[in-house]
Amino acid sequence: MRSTIATPLSKPRTTNLRTLGHRTAMLGACLAAFSTTGCLHGLHGYGKPGQQIPRRGDEIMVAGQLFHTGAPVVLWTDRDGYDAYRAECKFNPGETLPTGRNASKSPQRYDTLRKNVPEDVKDDVLAHGWQLKELQNYVDLFVLHYDVCGTSQRCFKVLQDMRGLSVHFMLDLDGTIYQTLDLKERAWHAGSANDRSVGVEIANIGAYSPDHAETLDKWYGKDAAGRTIVTLPENMGDGGVRTKDFVAYPSRNDAVVSEIQGRDLKQYDLTDAQYDSLIKLTATLCKVLPKIRCDYPRDENGALRTSILTDEELASFSGVLGHYHVSKQKVDPGPALDWDRLIDGARREMR
Repeated sequence: MRSTIATPLSKPRTTNLRTLGHRTAMLGACLAAFSTTGCLHGLHGYGKPGQQIPRRGDEIMVAGQLFHTGAPVVLWTDRDGYDAYRAECKFNPGETLPTGRNASKSPQRYDTLRKNVPEDVKDDVLAHGWQLKELQNYVDLFVLHYDVCGTSQRCFKVLQDMRGLSVHFMLDLDGTIYQTLDLKERAWHAGSANDRSVGVEIANIGAYSPDHAETLDKWYGKDAAGRTIVTLPENMGDGGVRTKDFVAYPSRNDAVVSEIQGRDLKQYDLTDAQYDSLIKLTATLCKVLPKIRCDYPRDENGALRTSILTDEELASFSGVLGHYHVSKQKVDPGPALDWDRLIDGARREMR
């Protein structure tokens, strides 16, 4: 319980009622403005010229506005961030990026426009930029990938410096979320779903046929207590993982074998830290971009759909889905992802 300290009463002063009424009206107007616009101008202690407004470290950027997630977030503007706006290589700064996949053949790895918008919205965006309310009308998918790179540092190197691709978020082994682009941008991560979606690359080396899972043997081992741990290759050092000396334990000790796209696949689970952050990020996106329903594609029995959606099914679906729901050639985020843990957890966060 917070203690209260009594202070001597000051000498009473007479207050001019007109002055009091004026001050009350001004305060009420300012509070009303704050409630709708976030304006703090005029309130004592806020809005002073030159005053620094520090980030708490859990915010994501959506159409230029910051929204809290409750999870650790590193923005592209931060010192240790990954900036997909840059035109030079991240890991070889003196080199210009290879040309991207857009028509201009520039090193740009994203589009300002989402192609599913009407002409009047397109003209408005070109003239004034994306507004949050506009973005909320056209983004209704959150696409989950595993990165097949093992860490976010390596993922960004492959996407940005080598492949000419991009993604809005990367989720590292320790639960750190890296945002590389404002969500208003059309990132290049999920083909036909790019116009409607936000994407995340989850640090995980991926899923393999049980008969050809040698990669898993290289990336996973056992600690002294017999628990499964991620073992990064020696040439990766700490892999750029932000939490010093972090030990990555899959949430389930044994690998999961299950069917995706009609194929049996073997994969180790995400870490608990990754689940915690992914749950909070999913809840935040479903709140800020409310056309993203907090649910996954289901079959006729209400169970997780484990195959690609038809064009018609994808067009009518809004919510959280895997890359394999969009593309027949993909199997990410793999069989180990616990979809119910993710969606149930995100729903709790939203409540």
